[in-house]
Amino acid sequence: MLKIYNSLAREKQDFVPITPGQVRMYVCGMTVYDFCHLGHARVLVVFDMVQRWLRASGLQVTYVRNITDIDDKIIRRAQENKQSIGELTARFIDFMDADATALGVEKPDHEPRATAYVPQMLELIGQLESNGLAYQAADGDVNFSVRKFPGYGKLSGKSIDDLRAGERVEVDAAKDDPLDFVLWKHAREGEPFWPSPWGNGRPGWHIECSAMSSELLGKHFDIHGGGQDLQFPHHENEIAQSEGAHHCQFVNYWMHNGFVRVADEKMSKSLGNFFTIREIVKKYDPEVLRFFILRAHYRSPLNYSDTHLDDARQALSRLYTALKTADAGHSAVDWNEPHALRFTQAMNDDFNTPEACAVLFDLAAAANRGHSPSLLSQLRGLAGVLGLLVRDPQAYLQAAPDNGGETTVAHIEALIAERLAAKKGKDYASADRIRGELLAAGIVLEDSATGTTWRRS
Repeated sequence: MLKIYNSLAREKQDFVPITPGQVRMYVCGMTVYDFCHLGHARVLVVFDMVQRWLRASGLQVTYVRNITDIDDKIIRRAQENKQSIGELTARFIDFMDADATALGVEKPDHEPRATAYVPQMLELIGQLESNGLAYQAADGDVNFSVRKFPGYGKLSGKSIDDLRAGERVEVDAAKDDPLDFVLWKHAREGEPFWPSPWGNGRPGWHIECSAMSSELLGKHFDIHGGGQDLQFPHHENEIAQSEGAHHCQFVNYWMHNGFVRVADEKMSKSLGNFFTIREIVKKYDPEVLRFFILRAHYRSPLNYSDTHLDDARQALSRLYTALKTADAGHSAVDWNEPHALRFTQAMNDDFNTPEACAVLFDLAAAANRGHSPSLLSQLRGLAGVLGLLVRDPQAYLQAAPDNGGETTVAHIEALIAERLAAKKGKDYASADRIRGELLAAGIVLEDSATGTTWRRS
């Protein structure tokens, strides 16, 4: 049985869907005002892996990943760029889609945009007001009254008194309590707005996910995921809003992926150690980045460095090299085969992808020792469940990142032809020189009875 670490319970629990055979999952997606960074890549890949394994386990999955297309950062960036919010968000949604596709991330079943769900947000806020949990302040904002929701802090483990003692936000005189958070922001000059019972304004960030998830998945659903940084206050506030409005449990299992670190420091723009997906894939194949993310357990910190990416590239190349003699195309998995049983056991243990990847290397070694087509088929099939090894091996091994500095295929093949001519003329010194020249450029030649092939090291 699948076990999931539930952030709410702080332990691994057997996964029991609300409706047998069906899973409803919501993941907090991107706020689209800039290029996606490595932290976004981790969320995209991790929950793509989760939904792939749920489907591979025979479950019917409804996967929702939202897009936040209205908030303070978006408004500010649009003003800086002197363009409309619609133009800005459309451009970065396209960039996000391209990055996700490059990483082998499958499209979610639903990808709601916040601006399309304002009526549902207004209905939810109205319900909270009716339940005595929301109030309109003197400045026109509508706020959630945190102290009136008894369960506040149950996800993050923070008590109201601890939060109050450590309160660092600027005190807003219009709020009844500094901990209260905004549900509806009153209209400000030069900003977009929607009409509402509380006057013109726009939604607060937290209410967006509560409204979109309940509209698409129901008031009570199975899994809610996102980055660890969202656990408090965003997810805590989602619980308060949703359960405060609907009087039922919001989500059964909360999943949070760990932080991304760079050289053992938390990645942040302020530290200058901030990497976008686009920057990374100029140097590394996108599949290497996906593999790098999946080699770490989703809840552990992910430590980024060129050394770790280089190691991931070499390891992935070993798997593709093992597949060079395998038949192309998708391979069906024999789930009763010993490696597949180990793979299943790993994935059912809170999506233990490091162990699942170790199974792939054991399979590759066993296949090479026994020259076994069936084991190579298993390797391709199991890796495919993780969204890996789905390309033609030779094409992958010869691919180069688009950084303009790599040796071109035409140049490589010309040197191979020159080396072949040298060998035919018994000019072995020249042949060795060409091999060495290519090796220095990161090109490995492999001679066999059928000729010479090459791959990038």
